[in-house]
Amino acid sequence: MTEKFVADVGGTNIRVARVTESGVADIKKYMCTDFASIDLAIAKYFEDMPQYQFSQGCIAIACPVLGDLVEMTNHSWAFSQAALKVQLKLENLYVINDFTAVAHSLPVLDASQVVQIGEGTPIDGGNIAVFGPGTGLGVEHITMTSSGWQTLDGEGGHIDFAPVDETDVIIWRHLQKQFGRASAEEVMSGRGLYNIYTALAGDAGVDAVFNEPAQITQAALDGSCDIASATLTQFCRIMGSFAGNLALNMATTGGIFIGGGIANRFPEFIQRSDFRARFEAKGQMKHYVKDIPTYLIAEPDHGLLGAAAYLQQHTAS
Repeated sequence: MTEKFVADVGGTNIRVARVTESGVADIKKYMCTDFASIDLAIAKYFEDMPQYQFSQGCIAIACPVLGDLVEMTNHSWAFSQAALKVQLKLENLYVINDFTAVAHSLPVLDASQVVQIGEGTPIDGGNIAVFGPGTGLGVEHITMTSSGWQTLDGEGGHIDFAPVDETDVIIWRHLQKQFGRASAEEVMSGRGLYNIYTALAGDAGVDAVFNEPAQITQAALDGSCDIASATLTQFCRIMGSFAGNLALNMATTGGIFIGGGIANRFPEFIQRSDFRARFEAKGQMKHYVKDIPTYLIAEPDHGLLGAAAYLQQHTAS
């Protein structure tokens, strides 16, 4: 029997798995730099799984997918979708943006794969949004249609950063001075943590002693630096306001999810933070968002699960 595979491709690693009825299995991770091209990396997975014959696949990749030619943003790989399908001898091949895959994972995640932040109850089939602070800031919406779940692509990570409190204003002014524009990605990403930290350090008249986001996060979590603690506190507040805006934009009665590689490092801190308070702080529209649930994605393989869900929806067998 022929099999389906999925791949989750980032700037550093490619993770490949076999699709099963319940999700994915046989997950293997390879370094992108070990292969001159993506076809060689996937062919290596086929070689490592000689007991299976793969005929269909879905690749979730961290770059725009706008046509046949796919060129990675943070790696040298570039390929033709049509040519790759032939090279891998596949009947069907789908190539999607990585956050399209993340969005498709959301309806199939169960309670053990997410951490709920605050109150709220999802409505089955309701609109869903996800954002992911990581190297950058990914944003995606997904809505139910007559043909199944449909993602609504966009570049929501690059919208203007809107200050909500006086500390936000300090950060906004710092970004305006430094870059000429304050975008959401410049506060909700790895470099966003650093930007908040340097803004608050400058405002307090103290030297910025950390250069890496991980150092700032650790110092905040162990309580060794007041500026770092204030940074992580404000980071969570900003995420809450942003999540509330997404809820207002699309009536996300199915929930708002946080993915990416940063927030999962401090789930307890987020739970204790003002994230949910800022999410609900929408003035006369508080009643509109208060019942919408917010979640942190705890499932490490959600990108692969989303690619599998997308593939299952788009293939007949």
